[in-house]
Amino acid sequence: MKRSPFAAFAAMLAAALLVSGAAPALAHDALKSSSPAKGAEVEALDEVELEFTAKVRMPFVIVRGPGDDQHQQGKPELDGAVVRQAVKGPLPDGKYTIAYRVVSSDGHPIEGEIPFRVEGARTPSPGPEEETATSEAPASVPASSGPSEPAASAPPSEGTSADADQASAQQQVTFPVWLIIVIGALVGIGIGFLLSARKKKP
Repeated sequence: MKRSPFAAFAAMLAAALLVSGAAPALAHDALKSSSPAKGAEVEALDEVELEFTAKVRMPFVIVRGPGDDQHQQGKPELDGAVVRQAVKGPLPDGKYTIAYRVVSSDGHPIEGEIPFRVEGARTPSPGPEEETATSEAPASVPASSGPSEPAASAPPSEGTSADADQASAQQQVTFPVWLIIVIGALVGIGIGFLLSARKKKP
């Protein structure tokens, strides 16, 4: 049985409509752009931005650097199809990877990794206030190397001097008194001896 040209055209049109209707159902949301871009080289970074082809939800972002250290700060912010993730800085030089995962508008998960590199990160220079404070810092005074002068001795008190003079005077008076007593005793003994000798003579 031969088909008419009209039937054949209708079949082709139906197949085309079926394919065109199924194509949007098979297409999923995807990452449209990123900052930094894949393979980019930056000097500094304080935020990562991911833009998708449609609205997404439940974003999860990790910024991994040298030594497998993570540098994301806080939770990612979601604004329709755009996801923003704060980064702790300053970042040291080296290779980094942004790992992300979101749920697309049709419920399918979208995940991936974006490599980039940090080069030429500058060390922050001291501000004018710090330089002024450093220049105005007083220099330390060196310790004196010469011998220290002995402290002047305190003058003797009047009471101590008077006591010493009185003791010296007592010693001077006491010594002659004892000498006089001894001499007087010897003289008395001599006189008594002479008197007794005279009495014994006939």
